[in-house]
Amino acid sequence: MRRVVVLALLALALPMGAWADIILTNQFGTISVSAAGISSFGSQLHSFNNVVAAPGHSLGTVSFTTGAMIGGTLAGGGTFSSVGSTFDVIGKGNWAHGHNTVIFAGSFTGDVSWTLTAVSGQLKTYTMSGAISGQLWDGRTVTGTTQQTVYVLNNKQFSQGIGHIHAGGTQINAPEPGTLGLLGTGLVGIAGMFRRKLIGG
Repeated sequence: MRRVVVLALLALALPMGAWADIILTNQFGTISVSAAGISSFGSQLHSFNNVVAAPGHSLGTVSFTTGAMIGGTLAGGGTFSSVGSTFDVIGKGNWAHGHNTVIFAGSFTGDVSWTLTAVSGQLKTYTMSGAISGQLWDGRTVTGTTQQTVYVLNNKQFSQGIGHIHAGGTQINAPEPGTLGLLGTGLVGIAGMFRRKLIGG
């Protein structure tokens, strides 16, 4: 009975070990926001899996677009469609062998939320967040989430649909190919042990 419990625990624990989060952060850049959607410009990739850009430099760019607004208001907060959206991370520099290379290419999945989080005089702060899906540089299909903090300096900028990205964070859930191979080997071994036990018992 104890062996059965151990095997069950292993079967539950091994799949969890087969996934590793890829963490990206971005900062700066601007957005254009209107009822037609949100588009970003010039946001810098600040960190990628604990590699942080040197002061005054970036590891690449993060860019995104959403579909049209489907609920709420631009000023008070609402929801944007994911239809026709994009979410792309392009790396550059030494770790990318001196060339621009795609780290992640994908889009939003499901609705994208636009939430008013703070007001101080004419300064307004918003959070844009949503689920994403796409491909990594090595062709693996992955999913994740992103959250972008945006501020609008004054009513004039808001009327022009101009916002500024303060910071963003993206978490991508990516299976590790090596770990998945070990997982398969381990499960085959466990199945063999269990079969021998049943036959021998």
